[in-house]
Amino acid sequence: VQLQASGGGLVQAGDSLRLSCAASGRTLSTYGMGWFRQAPGKEREFVAFINWSGVSTYYAGSVKGRFTISRDNAKNTVYLQMNTLKPEDTAVYYCAAKETGSYYDISTYAYWGQGTLVTVSS
Repeated sequence: VQLQASGGGLVQAGDSLRLSCAASGRTLSTYGMGWFRQAPGKEREFVAFINWSGVSTYYAGSVKGRFTISRDNAKNTVYLQMNTLKPEDTAVYYCAAKETGSYYDISTYAYWGQGTLVTVSS
């Protein structure tokens, strides 16, 4: 599975962005999908997860209520809607796919996109 993340950019605090993660090479419909982010000088951290059907979602506490993960299996694409962005959301955002394992465990994700940079100015 090849993953391509897009939609990042420079925005002001309080703005919104929608990230997309498009897959090729294989259908995403059997994979759980996660979004992670990595800020400068920090470790990559879990942001959000959606299971293969879209029924179950999980979020990091820092983004819960502001971010929404969704998927369109017909389009082989996963989205991350980010609202009320804060400067601390500044990071490179990565999408990833997994078949098994805990959703928050970065080591369980087998496939990764290249990342898209989100910069939030104050």
